[in-house]
Amino acid sequence: MGDSLQPQLKVSFRKSIAMGPGKAALLDAISKNGSISAAARELGMSYRRAWILVNTMNNSFLSPLVETLTGGKRGGGARVTEFGEEVLYQYRSMEEKATKSVRTEMRRFAEYMRD
Repeated sequence: MGDSLQPQLKVSFRKSIAMGPGKAALLDAISKNGSISAAARELGMSYRRAWILVNTMNNSFLSPLVETLTGGKRGGGARVTEFGEEVLYQYRSMEEKATKSVRTEMRRFAEYMRD
């Protein structure tokens, strides 16, 4: 199974996706950059889109996954909360288990795809 064909795990809550590959990547980028805007730039998305994704995640879970910070030399920023790190860890664990569980089927499925 090549890198171009991978299963994607999306966790829905009510009518929105609470967590999926894009939101997990956004959490990683926020954690790395300490900023929603820098994370958005790294991922090639608008700040508005990143903020909407953060807001959806924060509203889907018991506690916020990302908190914004005010003040400081650079005017604040954002950080992934301890709870957000736990949610991301659990998501990555589920993603890994799901990928392993369908490995055989994904290889077969890849045979059906065009080059």
